[in-house]
Amino acid sequence: MFSSNLTSLADRIEDLLPQTQCTKCGYPACRPYAEAIADDKAPINQCPPGGAEGIARLAVLLGKPVIPLNPANGVERPRPVAVIDEELCIGCTLCIQACPVDAIVGAAKQMHTVVTDLCTGCDLCVAPCPVDCIAMEEVTPGRTGWDAWSQQQAEAARERHQFRIFHLRREKEENDARLAAKAAAKLKQAEVESCGTPEERAAQERKKAIIQAAIERARQRKEQMAALPPSQSTGLNDVSRSVRKQIHEVNTRLEQQNEDKR
Repeated sequence: MFSSNLTSLADRIEDLLPQTQCTKCGYPACRPYAEAIADDKAPINQCPPGGAEGIARLAVLLGKPVIPLNPANGVERPRPVAVIDEELCIGCTLCIQACPVDAIVGAAKQMHTVVTDLCTGCDLCVAPCPVDCIAMEEVTPGRTGWDAWSQQQAEAARERHQFRIFHLRREKEENDARLAAKAAAKLKQAEVESCGTPEERAAQERKKAIIQAAIERARQRKEQMAALPPSQSTGLNDVSRSVRKQIHEVNTRLEQQNEDKR
């Protein structure tokens, strides 16, 4: 199968997934699971949020028989949302870091809260909480799978997930750039201070070698990120038009802030 056909099939498969980004399928997000199905590396019955209806949709698309949901991946259930006990929350931000769709708001050492309309019920925020103050509460009693989740909600969740990936990658790149600049400044300072006793020069050489190694690691990380395929990177080729618009707005604001500082 040609890669272009594989990508096209993965796109169609991804459109049939609920976009909860829950990782219950065994993959880090819905897109990698879609690509694995398209590449015939994963079966169609590993998505509990999609449930039986989701499996049926994939079976029709791929011309495969309908099979039961794999219990190893979970069970089909009414859709839950996360609820934080505000009296117990210590503001550790671990749940915010775990949420794949930015449905939790708050700041360090301040109480967090869940925006229920944005929560996909992925459960990923529960385990990291050190004080067990997060519970999952059903909001669609009697309705499971796609009966408890709409295509519009799935599309909105996918856009938030895409924007979150872009935001996290930008933060990492900016942090790597700061560290590289700091290391370069230290290297320059070490070169200026290179004169002295043999012991001092040897110490400076060791320091210089450490800094150069740090700069090289940063360069290699940047090259590795650039070489990642779309499903593992945050390039703009695999994001929707509305997410591209958000990204453009963020870039514009940052560029304006940089101009103002000058």
